[in-house]
This record gives sequence, structure tokens and C-alpha cells, in this order.
Amino acid sequence: MAMYNRAICLSLPALLGALLLTVSWAPSTVYGQAGPVFEDGQAQIVPAFEDSEAWIREELWVETEFDSDGDGTLDRMHVSVVRPAQTQTEGLKVPVIYETSPYYAGTAGIDFSYFWNIRQEVGAEPPERTPPAQPQLRARPMISNSHVDTWVPRGFAVVHSSSPGTGRSQGCPTVGGINESLAPKAVIDWLNGRARGFTSVDGNETVRADWSTGKVGMTGTSYNGTLPLAAATTGVDGLEAIIPIAPNTSYYHYYRSYGLVRHPGGFPGEDIDVLYDFIHTQDSDRRNYCNTTVRDGEMAEGHDRVSGDYNDFWAGRDYLNVIDKVKAATLMAHGFNDWNVMPEHSWRIAKALKERGVPVQIYYHQDGHGGPPPLERMNRWFSHYLYDVDNDVENDPAAWIVREGDDRQNPTPYDDYPNPAAEPVTVYLETGDAPVGGMNGIGSLSTSQSPNQGTAGLVDNVSFDGQALARAEWTQHRLLYLTPELQEAVHLSGETSITIRVASDKPAMNLSVWVVSLPWRAGRRFSQGGIITRGWADPQNHQSLTEGKPLEPGKFYDLTFDLQPDDQIIPAGQQIGLMIFSSDRDFTLWPQPGTAMTVDLDATSLSLPVVGGEPALLKAFGQEAQ
Repeated sequence: MAMYNRAICLSLPALLGALLLTVSWAPSTVYGQAGPVFEDGQAQIVPAFEDSEAWIREELWVETEFDSDGDGTLDRMHVSVVRPAQTQTEGLKVPVIYETSPYYAGTAGIDFSYFWNIRQEVGAEPPERTPPAQPQLRARPMISNSHVDTWVPRGFAVVHSSSPGTGRSQGCPTVGGINESLAPKAVIDWLNGRARGFTSVDGNETVRADWSTGKVGMTGTSYNGTLPLAAATTGVDGLEAIIPIAPNTSYYHYYRSYGLVRHPGGFPGEDIDVLYDFIHTQDSDRRNYCNTTVRDGEMAEGHDRVSGDYNDFWAGRDYLNVIDKVKAATLMAHGFNDWNVMPEHSWRIAKALKERGVPVQIYYHQDGHGGPPPLERMNRWFSHYLYDVDNDVENDPAAWIVREGDDRQNPTPYDDYPNPAAEPVTVYLETGDAPVGGMNGIGSLSTSQSPNQGTAGLVDNVSFDGQALARAEWTQHRLLYLTPELQEAVHLSGETSITIRVASDKPAMNLSVWVVSLPWRAGRRFSQGGIITRGWADPQNHQSLTEGKPLEPGKFYDLTFDLQPDDQIIPAGQQIGLMIFSSDRDFTLWPQPGTAMTVDLDATSLSLPVVGGEPALLKAFGQEAQ
């Protein structure tokens, strides 16, 4: 009997060691109380945490360090907390998954009558805009239940807060102003014992987060994905990891493009003051103060719908300008076909963080707006950075890209984005079919430049959208140049850029550029055919983004600018096309038809990021590399 007992004792350390190989940390096993469990580097659902009726739910207000509504007191943010019961009954301390938003209490709704009228000439004073009436505030004490069912059973608390001037949070919405960064910072400070929380919006009874480990991870989509980055730019201690999904990282890049006034896809006439009215649900007597100082003051003076130039107003709403304080490990997510918050937003930040040595990975899919990484990716990220689980996630591939036709839960890993094997390949424009009746046919794209191609012209007409122009065999409203039919698939990865020499018969005009895959096959999403990437610019800003100058009619100007980043495999049988036109019906202002644009073909070229470089592209053309 003694021999048997001794054998059991000797086997316990070995048994525990074997257990910890699969369970990184399991206090519920080791200490006999409920705690998080990790398998394969991921937090698992713990039965003791699943009883939602036992969860602790709290409502409170966190005091910030700013007074944005000018009432003489520091603004307080409305916060809700959902956490496992064991944080109260057993003294368990847990980290936090946190999302903040201006949308939780509802919005003014989409009513295009209070958007800007886009029927105007480029560079002209815009028609007057009429703001909406005050919206009805919805009572939502607990703010939101997003993420709760996913993370609380896995041993995290979930926190939500309403942004300044929205819902039951005090202050003014500023749409990218500094208070939108400092508001979530205050909540994170409260979770770390550095800021005060109160049981009411104007009372003195305090509430503490003594159940919090102080480690916080933030996530969210669109505006809600912007705010984790905003918080991270403050350098706040405790914000360990963020997963921004389709974040807006620069309001200039959202509402302008290389000096051009441009709206996000699907929202003609939206601008930053429209978004302000959309989210402003504060119903206090400070609402008029906010409207006067923010919308009718700072925004009216700064957003400049006449020139579209970059200025101090826009610089103050560009998170790349304050990126140096970011230390939170960042898993970025975006769709390559997001024409609302375009993919450049995530790429520009991911690239800057990588250059600064901040842990960063990127997940891209082929769909539109939104779309989080697979839960497994998010779980590994938060388990490592919030619970210190040694799952080696920091050494995972830097890029996860969903290939055409694949399920979004099954991305393909790559060493980096852009693909390390991608090289810029320059293609040149050559005249094609002779004009017939003043109509433009289709020219060609080649890796070798033929001299004396001359010029080609088009006449602006916003009545035709980009798809119609790309499908047209002949039209005077665009220029179109195609590669040979691909004999093999071509993999593009990274940013396409265009260098163009252009003239106009007016002092200002829209300039739109699409790279397309033809033939355009409607209804066959990945077969393929359609948009590869696109971009927009104002020739008035050919020398400076901050100081555009009216064009001299008939004079040629040189511009080089990037199109949206992409990673796409163009299948054999397609042709890659460059389409140049003026007004883009889905994105730009709508001037009266008739502006004449002329392009110098000899001084215009396109740089494509081809995996395998020029040899791969020539092989796809059925040609041999020189």
C-alpha cells in the first residue's frame, strides 16, 4: 500500500507537466477554482463562465481629462461592463475586451436630403447644405451586448462605451478630434485604477474596477475599428492589443483623394459634417454649443469642399501623424473590395507600425466593408497579449489573405504583404483602333515603350458610371488600354501607381483611374472580370497636396499617385486594363458634362505590383523576357 501511494505522488508532477503541454494555464485545475483554460494557445469556453444569468452587469460613467462641451466640468463617458460572476464571488481578476462606438444609442439615420448636393462644378463653391433636426435618443442602459457571448465564457470581461456626444456620454462628437482618442484612454485608465468611475452621470458615488487585471484588448468595425487605433495613439498603459476591422485611419483619405473632393462609395454627398450630424445623439442643453463650435465652427472652417487641399484640420484627424506612441500589438483586418473605408486605411498604418517595430499582422479578404479575422486568429492574439499565453502568435505569418473563391475563415498565410516576390512592372500606353466618329476605341498596354504615340482625348460625362465605360467597345467618355489576353494567371500584390500627363479645357476637373479585368462578367464574382483597383486625383494638386492651383486650359500637367492596395490573382483568359476618365459617378462631384481632357500617351504609364516581376508578366502575355 505504501509503495502504491508513493507511486501516485511521484507521478503527479509528471501528470501536471503533461497537462500543461496542452493547457497553457488552467487555474481551475491547479487551484480548484473557476479560471480560464487554454488549449492550442486559445482561450476555451469554461462551463463555470457560461451561465449568463450569473454574469455581473454594471453601468457607470468614467471621468475623462477634457471638457469638450464647455460646461466647466470634465466630460464623463457612459460605460457598461459584463464579467464572469467569479470576478465577484471568488475574487477572480480578468482582462478586458473593449469596444467603443458613436453608434450604440442610435443615429440620425440615412437621409440624403441633409447630405451635400454633389451636382456642382469642380473647384466651385458648393450649394448650401441644410443640417437635420435633432434625432430621438433611444434608451439603451447597457449600451451593447456585442462580443459578450464570445469572450465572457472564455474568461474575459467585455466593456463597451459610447463616444463623446453620443448616447448618454457627455461632450461633443468631433469625428476624429482629440477627445475621441482621450475618451477610450480614460476608460482604460479606469480599468487600471488611474481614472475615476461614477455610478451616475453627475453624482459623486465612485465605482472601481478591482476585478480587472488592467490588460485591455480593443476591437470593432468601421468607426468602431477606428477608435482602438485612436486610443492606441495616446500610448495609454494597459492597452496591450488591438484588432481594428476596416478602420478609418485618416478622415482626409476618407473624404478626399489627392486633393479631390470625393465621397465614400454608396454615400454621395457625405462629408465630415454629415457624419457629425449622423452620430450626434446628445440631447442635453449642450447640443447647440457643440453644433456651434464643432460643426458650424471648426468643421465649416476646415473641411474646405472648394479646393480639397490637405490642411491643419485634416492633419489633426490623420492617425498616421500620431503613430509614434502606438505600442499595442495590432492585428489589422480589411476587405480589398471595401469602397467605403478603402483598404489603404489599414495598409498605411500596418506599414508604419511594422517600420517602428510594433507587433503587427494583417488579414485581408476579397469582400467589401467589414469582416473580422477568423475567431481562431483573434483568440490567439488576445490570449497571448492579454493572458500571456505562450502560443507563438508573434511569430505567425505576417499576412493572411483570403484567396478568390475561398471561405473567409480559411485565409492563406504569406510571409508578408505585399507579397515579398512582388516587383513593380511598368506598362506603357499605345494607341489602338483609330477613332470612329469621334469615339475612342481600345488601345494596348505593353512592357516596352513605343515612341510618338501622341495624345488621346475624352469628354467628361457623369451620366455614365465606371462599369458602363469599362464595358463599352467605343465611347468618347473614357480611354481604355488592355494587355494581351493572359495565357497564365497573374498575381498582383501591393500598390499600383500611375504617372500621367494630362490637360483640361477648364481650370478644374475630376481625374479618375480604374484598373480592370476584362471581359467584365456580371454575376460571376471570382471568374473574374471587374475592378482590380482604382484611384482619384485633382490635377490642381499636381505640385502640392496643401496648395492646389487652377489649371491653365490646354496646358499639360504631370501627376503620379497610388491607387488602392490590392492582392488579386487575375486568371488566364482575362485582360488587364487601364481606364482613364474624368468624373466617377459613384465617388466624385457631378459637374455638367462637357469638360475635355487630353492625355499625353508618351508621358503616361502604369506600375503594376506583379508577383514574379516582369518575367512573370511577359510569360503570362505569351512572350519571352529579354
